[in-house]
Amino acid sequence: MPFRREFLWQKTKMKTNPNKITLNLNNNAEVNVNGFIAPIEYTQRNYHVDWDELANLKAAEPEKQYPASVFQAFLPPESVSVGDCWQIEEEGTLTLLRQLSPNPQLELEVGGVDSYGLWACLRAYNDAFAEILFRIHAEFVLKKGWFAPSQFAGHLVIDRVEKRVAAFKMHVPEATLNFDVRWRIFGDKRRAAGIGFCPQMELCTEAQDVLQDAKFTEAITKAEALHALMLRFYKAAQINWVSLEEALKMAPEQQKPIHAISINGPLLDESC
Repeated sequence: MPFRREFLWQKTKMKTNPNKITLNLNNNAEVNVNGFIAPIEYTQRNYHVDWDELANLKAAEPEKQYPASVFQAFLPPESVSVGDCWQIEEEGTLTLLRQLSPNPQLELEVGGVDSYGLWACLRAYNDAFAEILFRIHAEFVLKKGWFAPSQFAGHLVIDRVEKRVAAFKMHVPEATLNFDVRWRIFGDKRRAAGIGFCPQMELCTEAQDVLQDAKFTEAITKAEALHALMLRFYKAAQINWVSLEEALKMAPEQQKPIHAISINGPLLDESC
């Protein structure tokens, strides 16, 4: 049961260096991307067994080549500093998601008021590379329902010298439960809801270790970048939550009651 510290409601700013960089791609280059969807291992009501679309869910195209212009959607429209966030363009994102399933959408049928969003953050750069972390909320429209991952997280590494994509990965993070579904069992008259776990749903390039042992000119930690992205979606992330033990100690000291809530899933993604 969390206890909320007093806090000022204000825009959270990352500690960034004023140095700014501009990122571009050579649109004549091509990027080969592999797509994976592993068999679903669990659903709350066994939908992955009874619903054929879930039982046979797999990547629409296991391998596809894209022009680099598709990834331009992930780049900032102007110069940015480490820690800066910007919105990702929709069309490039949808083009990539169609490799996993043919009907992705960004306005979610499954989800809450914080569901919409496509955000990226510059995590690090040096003269050779720049790394962008991103978070996207999207779902797939199926013939008889909707499949909504908790989120698509990922990174994009840009070779600044050759202006090409050096590495890319967009995936659904592994968690105890990492997707929601809605199943139209009898047409539009009845929609059954469920939640489950898929061990792998991702798009990626072959190269992933291009930044191994890299020394950066400017950088923030991965955790800091992910937190900056989370703040673009959830106001709950601005609350400084404490453990029950701390709450029991703080309550009598501050002469404040403990406000307890009970939830059956995480506050900070779209699976619940």
